[in-house]
Amino acid sequence: MTAQPPGRTTAWIVGVLVAASLFGNFYVYDSIGPVADLLQQQRGFSDTQVGLLNAIYNLPNVVLILVGGVLVDRFGAARMTLITAGICLAGALLTAFSPDFTGMAAGRLLYGIGAETFNIATLAALAQYFAAGGIALVMGLTLAVGRLGSYSADMSPTWFATAYAQGWQPPLLIAAAIAATSFAAAFAYWWMDRRRAATAPAAPAAERFVLRDLLHFGRAYWYLLTLCVLWYSVILAFRSTFSIKYFQHTHGLDLATAGEMNSYVFLAAVFATPAFGWMCDRAKRYAPFLAFGALLLPVALAVMALTDWSLWVPTALIGVSFSLVPAVMWPLTSRLVAPNRFGTAIGLMWVVQNAGIGGANLVAGWLNDRAAASAANPGGYAPMMWFFGLTSVAGAVFALLLWLTAGRREQEAAQAATVSGSPGPAVAG
Repeated sequence: MTAQPPGRTTAWIVGVLVAASLFGNFYVYDSIGPVADLLQQQRGFSDTQVGLLNAIYNLPNVVLILVGGVLVDRFGAARMTLITAGICLAGALLTAFSPDFTGMAAGRLLYGIGAETFNIATLAALAQYFAAGGIALVMGLTLAVGRLGSYSADMSPTWFATAYAQGWQPPLLIAAAIAATSFAAAFAYWWMDRRRAATAPAAPAAERFVLRDLLHFGRAYWYLLTLCVLWYSVILAFRSTFSIKYFQHTHGLDLATAGEMNSYVFLAAVFATPAFGWMCDRAKRYAPFLAFGALLLPVALAVMALTDWSLWVPTALIGVSFSLVPAVMWPLTSRLVAPNRFGTAIGLMWVVQNAGIGGANLVAGWLNDRAAASAANPGGYAPMMWFFGLTSVAGAVFALLLWLTAGRREQEAAQAATVSGSPGPAVAG
């Protein structure tokens, strides 16, 4: 028997709880950067050690994300959201209370083990509760709230100046307290889902995962996965690692101005991502919007590297791409794969995404070192920009292939939904 879809009020309550959980999760991830200088001054940590506190987050996830996705499919989004939120809270507490670097690194490793599977579980929860419509809007809104968590972590030295004046530990205790609110929201979602499951007809159990099941994902899904790794490898490796340095050395900006210019991409996405999600839901089309967002990235990099135009132009283009692509990519994934394989599909995408981001950082850094890129040699950044540009072009090509593959069926589904007055079927790959 097919379970009845949840009511809209219940769905939106779950959406609010998931967003609150994501806020805390994103805050904890970005809580190390603001205390980096304090850790060096007060605990004698080197730059390598400070960097490792964030890098260690990614290490388990190159392998464990896919496992996490399978677990979400196997045990349900609500249960895995609660379990992984608890793991994240334990990691945040261990990080804040550890007496030495080894303990802090273990805390961040524990947090990383939980965090990415937590993110998959929250996406699966939204896909489940908003299957009847509005999925892109709600995913965009929850992602925006999560990014507000990152923004809040960056602003915490101003907002919690007294805590920072007391040393490295009080800010991390604040992060642990916020992780506790994330766990509380996850518990409330799990409790609501459990009560609903007790009164609703049983949903079909997820099938046991077999590795060859990955071959059953359609061609459109594999185009989307390839776009995911190429696009995220470029935009995160450039924006999060090299862009500020690049702005300083090639465009003559001081550190504060370069950092401010880079932050506008992130802040704009907080507001634009849900707006783009709403547009996609209204149009009932996803692939064309995704292709447009992917095309903007190589255009922005070309403008930045090959023209003397104001940096506001490419920054605005990157901001639109950074807002539009995530707003469409994850809802589209929920339409390309069966519901009982959504967690696995997302997990596989994030496996290759983590590997791609790490690889792109290494390649870009190697190119800069080989070309002796610096303020005295701004031309040395050209190989890096060519690498990012060509990679982003490849991503745009796969976005266009996805549009050609899934776009026609999306259009037919949207037309059928308009005639029948009900949501169109999922777009099979």
